[in-house]
Amino acid sequence: MYVCTNYSRYFATLLFEKMTKLKHIAFLLASLLLLTNCAKRGTITGGKKDTIAPKIIYSSPDNFSTNFKGNEIKINFDELIKVKDVNKQLIISPPMKKQPIIVPQGSASKYISIKILDTLAPNTTYSFNFGQSITDNNEGNPYSQFKYVLSTGSYIDSLTVVGKVKDAYEQKPDSFISVMLYDAKTFTDSTVYKETPLYITSTLDSLKVFSLENLKEGSYKIIALKDKANNNKFNPDTDKIGFIEYPITIPTTDMFELELFQEKRPFKAEKPTQESNNKLFLGYQGDFKNTTITASYNNKEVPIKIGKFPSKDKDSVQIFYPNVKMDSIQIAVKNGTYSKKFTSKLKNLKESDSLKIENKTGSVLAFRDAFVLKTTTPIVTIDESKIILKNKDSIAVKFTSKHHDFEQEISFDFKKEENEKYTIELLPGAIKDFYDKSNDSIKFNFSTKQLSDYGNLKINFINVKRYPFIVELLDKNEVLYKTTSTKESSIYFETIEPKLYTIRIIYDDNSDNEWTTGDYLAKKQAEEIIYFPKLIDVRSNWDVEQDFILD
Repeated sequence: MYVCTNYSRYFATLLFEKMTKLKHIAFLLASLLLLTNCAKRGTITGGKKDTIAPKIIYSSPDNFSTNFKGNEIKINFDELIKVKDVNKQLIISPPMKKQPIIVPQGSASKYISIKILDTLAPNTTYSFNFGQSITDNNEGNPYSQFKYVLSTGSYIDSLTVVGKVKDAYEQKPDSFISVMLYDAKTFTDSTVYKETPLYITSTLDSLKVFSLENLKEGSYKIIALKDKANNNKFNPDTDKIGFIEYPITIPTTDMFELELFQEKRPFKAEKPTQESNNKLFLGYQGDFKNTTITASYNNKEVPIKIGKFPSKDKDSVQIFYPNVKMDSIQIAVKNGTYSKKFTSKLKNLKESDSLKIENKTGSVLAFRDAFVLKTTTPIVTIDESKIILKNKDSIAVKFTSKHHDFEQEISFDFKKEENEKYTIELLPGAIKDFYDKSNDSIKFNFSTKQLSDYGNLKINFINVKRYPFIVELLDKNEVLYKTTSTKESSIYFETIEPKLYTIRIIYDDNSDNEWTTGDYLAKKQAEEIIYFPKLIDVRSNWDVEQDFILD
């Protein structure tokens, strides 16, 4: 920017008179430029932001070429591009045993080179879908879903299969679900564990739908995998699987839905670890129900108590054993046909578990709930005559108690009053644990709210297919309320916390009051779950009624 003054104009005129003709012309041009710049003020801008994806100028050989005999493909672009996350984004169908070399990766270039290391099958159409991996160098604009296709035969296969994926348990499916086709003529139950598919595609990171393209006519088995190892083979320990029981015939106009589930693994116990002078932890996988655990020392039975491990992150149980001198302990675990024995060497540790009692409920008791105390050691006896429940006026309140041995909890049920304060007192000796230890005198205070602080929800289920079904109210994937219907089509949830709830139902086909996953080898799908498509707003002192059409 320039600022003009009368002085600058005078100076320009004076110089004009003294210059030669050549200098006169040069200075005149400079003065004109100076005066032009004085007339305009402004700032330099970078122009409009580039929002255009890169374009392909040419490829060698051409896209959709036939009779391919080479081992390298080169694709040229009109600007500098980058290739990123190609190992995750690039889908080659049919899969190759040896992954091709893609260059460059990470650095800017105007071309992509694909060097093929595998021996290509004859008369086969190959496709390279780059997903979102190709972007321009400056702004990162993606060349979305670019696909390069070639054939080793005389024509390009052009048939297509489309469909969608869903998760059997979660409301939204995982990203990067692989959808695979296998030759139905040679397919066996073990194929998905050992062999790679004939064709493959992926939902990538944002789609619930899939499209398998450039297919040959024929009969196929279709499988979906959340393939953690990215090796196109099913690992039941880590992968989710979805399948259709019958072969599909191509060409077809059908749209297929694949529902993925994580199999529950067969029961297996891990070697116990010592956690204190009187407790072991035993990890396991599979279903712990119907498991029996016994202990012995020098061929004599040792009395033990089994407790639930207080963590959601690990499947394990606590094994409490007596405070007696032992250098080792033998643990025998049985579950159906599974049987395993472990020997754990015992060390003299500093700590032993002792009786402690905690208030699990907290300071506010909801009208739907029981008041719950949790203990650190297993409980053997409860003497209700040494437990006193009083309201704020010190009036005794009648109650009943229930001991939950595996959870190491004691629940107290009684008639609750609105906006009331309660004290529960455990006199010495009210509770005795596995180690013959009793509690000292202890008190817990808690209160109730008003009924108007809660809301009520009635759900009318329309088009119920079968009974029983489980109804769950969730908040951020945590189940807060649950009930089972054996014949009712309308369910009431009274005095529940004001929240935005997710509603789901589970068709409990085996009547075990929980969701049961599927089994690939048994050709058993997971129990059906249906989510209500919207969040339900339950507010204080509101009665909400909602129809749920189970399509």
